[in-house]
Amino acid sequence: ADSAGRGSSMSQEDASYAAGAAPDSDPGRAAVALAYQRFEPRAYLRNNYAPPRGDLSSPDGVGPWKLSCLAQTFATGEVSGRTLIDIGSGPTIYQLLSACAHFEDITMTDFLEVNRQELGLWLREEPGSFNWSTYSQHVCLIEGKGESWQEKESQLRARVKRVLPVDVHQPWPLGTESPAPLPADALVSTFCLEAVSPDLASFQRALDNITTLLRPGGHLLLIGAVEESWYLAGEARLAVVPVCEEEVREALVHSGYEVRDLRTYTMPAHLQTGVDDVKGIFFAWAQKKVGV
Repeated sequence: ADSAGRGSSMSQEDASYAAGAAPDSDPGRAAVALAYQRFEPRAYLRNNYAPPRGDLSSPDGVGPWKLSCLAQTFATGEVSGRTLIDIGSGPTIYQLLSACAHFEDITMTDFLEVNRQELGLWLREEPGSFNWSTYSQHVCLIEGKGESWQEKESQLRARVKRVLPVDVHQPWPLGTESPAPLPADALVSTFCLEAVSPDLASFQRALDNITTLLRPGGHLLLIGAVEESWYLAGEARLAVVPVCEEEVREALVHSGYEVRDLRTYTMPAHLQTGVDDVKGIFFAWAQKKVGV
């Protein structure tokens, strides 16, 4: 599955930090960190954002499904406010194209410096940055506001105020002195938690940790892989904790959310391209209960 939260090559320093960042670090998480040293971001982007998976003209495509889930949810007007944090952005920005009209202060985050650098290339419109214009065009089309894709991208660039390190396995994922305004009015996280957790218990703890960043009554939009155990990114073969829709629902309830929407996309045969063993994608809209 594609992943906003999956990183490119991790330095030894990054891996050492991940393996020993806190007393509660464990061998499973250390192994995950080490595996990401071989991650190739452009190979990952080619696998998931170029055709066939990146073909947005196909009615049964995974890209249009994800963009539609996000656009429909933001169109309700319920998910809005001043501040939004994207947890584990990876090298991608598509997950914020519908969000940026509803939040004036957006924080993007990733554990890997190389991913934060990749985001910076696009935010600064530098040569060689990944071209997201087909995604921006598609979002403008389905939102139907008469907005040009250039206007959409300009708005997103203007509203992303900072790109910060994050570690979802820490009790304070952004650190204790983060410049991000906290708590946030909303969180977005796509293909992050299951891709960096060695088991379901670690996935649950990571969800608990990021929930501390969200105000009571705030909203979380979560997208991830269904029943995936591995994926390729160039020479790297990376492990994923397989989750099903019901396990996602249970995890959200356990973390103190009311599940507003939870739906699953089944990956069609022509998009099963050998770069992973993903069975589908889940989309969850959850609201943090007051008092949690």
